[in-house]
Amino acid sequence: MKLVVDLTRCQGYAQCAFLAPSVFTMHGDGEALLYDPDPSDDMRERVLRAAAACPVQAIVLDRGPAENGERTAVAARRAGMDEEFLKTGRIVIVGASLAGARAAGALRYEGFTGSLTVIGDEPCDPYDRPPLSKQVQEGWVSPEHTGLPRRQAIDADWRLGVAATGLDLAGKQVRLADETTVPFDRLLIATGVRARPWPDPAEAALQGVFVLRTREDADGLRRSLAARPGRVLVIGAGFTGSEVASVCRELDLPVTVVEAGPAPLVAALGGVIGAVAADMHRAAGVDLRTGVKVAALEGDNGRLRRARLSDGSTLDVDVAVAALGGVRNVEWLAGSGLAAGRWGVACDAGCRAFDANGLVTDDVFVAGDIARAPQPLFGYQFLALEHWGNAVSQAEVAAHNMISSQAARWPHLAVPIFWSTQFGIEIKSVGVPSIADEVVITQGSVADRRFVAAYGRRGRLVGAVTFNQSKWLEFYQRQIERGAPFPPALHTVDQPADIRPVPAGFPAQPIPTQDATVVLTGYDPADRRATLLPQ
Repeated sequence: MKLVVDLTRCQGYAQCAFLAPSVFTMHGDGEALLYDPDPSDDMRERVLRAAAACPVQAIVLDRGPAENGERTAVAARRAGMDEEFLKTGRIVIVGASLAGARAAGALRYEGFTGSLTVIGDEPCDPYDRPPLSKQVQEGWVSPEHTGLPRRQAIDADWRLGVAATGLDLAGKQVRLADETTVPFDRLLIATGVRARPWPDPAEAALQGVFVLRTREDADGLRRSLAARPGRVLVIGAGFTGSEVASVCRELDLPVTVVEAGPAPLVAALGGVIGAVAADMHRAAGVDLRTGVKVAALEGDNGRLRRARLSDGSTLDVDVAVAALGGVRNVEWLAGSGLAAGRWGVACDAGCRAFDANGLVTDDVFVAGDIARAPQPLFGYQFLALEHWGNAVSQAEVAAHNMISSQAARWPHLAVPIFWSTQFGIEIKSVGVPSIADEVVITQGSVADRRFVAAYGRRGRLVGAVTFNQSKWLEFYQRQIERGAPFPPALHTVDQPADIRPVPAGFPAQPIPTQDATVVLTGYDPADRRATLLPQ
């Protein structure tokens, strides 16, 4: 059986770890959950009990075709759908990772029985990426055992191992690398991102230099770490880089992290919380070097041997991981006429793609990491999010809208949520902290690595970050949705005696010029709307 835990929902109650300890385990002293996504069949009963006992129902299982088919029959009776299109329409999904697979499942769930084609450039079935930087590197799970649930239950023509190379909007065709074309009535673009490579091709080709995005990447890095290298170099202290450094210390491997910025995670969480992350690195034994760049990687006989840094120092290293962020896979859309660029494909809140003139295309939809969509809560600016939870929720909205009438379509208004497990700490974020100008610790203790930090902009709450305090995330999400004031005044919990906001310490970057006064109403997607408040 296959499973995945929606860690955006998990609150660290650990019921699963009590009931199936060989499948689920709490990492460190806090709420960091690791799990086996492909447990053996003899664990089925224990896993089913764990899923039933989860207070927030965060465990998703591969239930099989029978149950999915039954649900589909019920979903097909929903109002607002084109009955003829449900039966005879042709839908093509380009991208066979999390968003693409989730959308395919949602289409069948909602009653679409027409032609469904899923195109993916990787030859394997859809798989979950978060375990690649954690469970796989620790040797607990093999890369092949990270498949997503429900893939076998989806009736589709899976074109795996062949990339899309072009899009003919007028002719409604997708061109493939094998020189074939696939016609469509409606198209979903979910091609996501790829790892940004080390910029020097010759240095990137050295044996021992890795990026981390695919199963192949993860397998190569896992084998190199298992060989006990003398020192690992991690270039970049974002979330992926920090997670790799954490795994190295779990494996008792010497590791140096080189970060050009002033602290780890500073672009996502700001300088104040970045300083906390830096302390975590150093407390775990990481050689953290900030404000420094890697000038060159050098090798002997094709194998990495050393790195030269911008401060003139040299490191002897056997393995280097370039954790430099992602590049959105939009090249295949060149000349298509869509509004596609380095930040992805622009779309409206209903996931419909914009063309280069800013006009909505009724038959082309976008979901996942490649989507760039407006968020009413944050000044209607277009957000490009590389978050697991966003890929899931946006794919489900896109799938619904592809087979629904205009009046029955949903807006994608989910507040961004993401998580990272590193150094035994579960870090979670809700909202968009990076647009904040101030931050304040509202609960808990920074020294104990168990706290909540609230982020504000112009007197309004725009984000929150928790360290081993997951149960508070939903509360802060509701506060963000209703446009709560900042700093928050909480009357139901104890707060530190001296609550004084301080500058959040984000690097200079584009921010909204003004904020819309908006609240989100409704909880079912059918009635969830943004409502402007009178000034």
